[in-house]
Amino acid sequence: MSGNKKTLVPEAREALNRFKMESATEVGVNLKNGYNGDLTAKQAGSIGGQMVKKMIQSYENGMK
Repeated sequence: MSGNKKTLVPEAREALNRFKMESATEVGVNLKNGYNGDLTAKQAGSIGGQMVKKMIQSYENGMK
């Protein structure tokens, strides 16, 4: 990858940030706006895992 962080859908960035913050709250990780490099790998992984879980759940609900 080139490292280019150009957002294809600018409106999606804020929605993804809200989704990430919501998921972090659900797993008990305190995220702050901006730099969060002090998180452990376990904390970061739990946030990502929760996001994936919710996306799969949403997809499955949409199939019904």
